[in-house]
Amino acid sequence: MTIPIYQVDAFTDHLFGGNPAAVCPLTAWLSDAKMQQLAAENNLAETAFFVPQGENYDLRWFTPELEIDLCGHATLATAHIIFTQLGETRKIIQFNTQTAGILTVSRNSDSYTLDFPSRVVSPSSLPEGLSEALGGSGLLEVYKSRDYMLVYETEAQVAALRPDFPALAKLPIMGVICTAPGINSDFVSRFFIPSAGINEDPVTGSAHCNLVPYWAQKLNKTQLHAYQISSRRGELQCELNGDRVLMSGKAITYLKGEVFV
Repeated sequence: MTIPIYQVDAFTDHLFGGNPAAVCPLTAWLSDAKMQQLAAENNLAETAFFVPQGENYDLRWFTPELEIDLCGHATLATAHIIFTQLGETRKIIQFNTQTAGILTVSRNSDSYTLDFPSRVVSPSSLPEGLSEALGGSGLLEVYKSRDYMLVYETEAQVAALRPDFPALAKLPIMGVICTAPGINSDFVSRFFIPSAGINEDPVTGSAHCNLVPYWAQKLNKTQLHAYQISSRRGELQCELNGDRVLMSGKAITYLKGEVFV
């Protein structure tokens, strides 16, 4: 049995930037175990699998370690493949997901816009051991939804973080978003999630479901320009629209082929 596979750099307009994701179109679902094996073999932050469902698509995402409940860059990558490789002519496509409801992606002249649920954060105390695992200085505030979100004073302080990933992976937490006001943007961020097999995620759409509501309230504006300042770096144009977060970005295909299972 062969399965098509594509690799896409998402939230970037050039190869080797943004966040790489694998995309596997299916005609019917494989077993969960087989999809997890494929994601582990790909060894990317996420591998997306999708199955046509009428005019729409069912979509799931796997890290090398587990199935994840929401992934922005792999959704963007999937839409990019559907539009550019599989002949989709509509301007908007809809994904049905098991854990995040209905997600839509619209095709613009030179980018794509994701429509995702917002995840409002609540004030929280700092979990024991997290500060030591992250190191750094300048921490101002701590929040939590699914992931912890730590707000720092400056972009430079976020850029200077050098986490102890083995120590971070031992903590009873999912992911950690670190953010600060941006120098050339409204805000910047980094995202660490070693518990899912990803030390630092290069560009994270799901993290911006937390970040956008926070910074929209903080800056008193609904349209926001963001950079995720990982080594690969990604750029997002964001908007808070009620209880939805709109994220626009570009994508570029890196490879296409097939896998044998």
